[in-house]
Amino acid sequence: MTSFIADFAGAEVCPSPNHGERVGVERPDILLLHYTGMPSAEGAQAWLCNVESQVSSHYLVHEDGRVVQMVPEARRAWHAGKSVWGGETDINSRSIGIEIANPGHPGGLPDFPDRQVEALIELCRDCVERHQIPAERVLAHSDVAPIRKVDPGENFPWGKLAAAGIGHWVPASPIGGGRFFQRGDAGQPVEALQSMLSLYGYGIEISGEYCTQTEGVVAAFQRHFRPAKVDGVADSSTIETLHRLLTALPRYA
Repeated sequence: MTSFIADFAGAEVCPSPNHGERVGVERPDILLLHYTGMPSAEGAQAWLCNVESQVSSHYLVHEDGRVVQMVPEARRAWHAGKSVWGGETDINSRSIGIEIANPGHPGGLPDFPDRQVEALIELCRDCVERHQIPAERVLAHSDVAPIRKVDPGENFPWGKLAAAGIGHWVPASPIGGGRFFQRGDAGQPVEALQSMLSLYGYGIEISGEYCTQTEGVVAAFQRHFRPAKVDGVADSSTIETLHRLLTALPRYA
């Protein structure tokens, strides 16, 4: 692909050949955040721009705060893979993908540097404002692909983004005792939990059975909204946090 004019004024341009037409949408309505999960940002950028990789994202945010745009926002980048949110399955067509340079779980989950987070906030704010993306549709890769993906990870500073007006967030309810649900449990309370997760947007079968899929979706929810303990067990803290997020949604306010 030849060069193009960056959609975000602060971005360098490094064109990737890996993109296509958006399907069935006029403009993106999801902002999807990833970590690169690779040892170096330079290696990640090269891979995202390599035709053999068959992967790409719209943006890459380096540790030093540099923002690189690889795919025009009008085009469909290849970053989400098999995923679902709110019943939609072509998340690539609906989203802007942002890769954040970080070795991730393979590299021991290092912190995201302040200058990187500041640059990411500026980029996210610009994307959200230009496309009018709802706060509750600023998502993690792990939200749309539970079990399969775990990025950007439990160390990602969602609270800092929320303080800057990016994303949907409530402080997590304290971890304590009380009733909990885990794999192997079944019944109406499990069905109610699955229904709440589905209402929020997660792709989950409402079966009343606390199966492997349910455990994975709960872990994905915890990774984003209750990262102090990510175990896939629906304890009172997890359920209360989910309920408060649901009641804070504009459509339920």
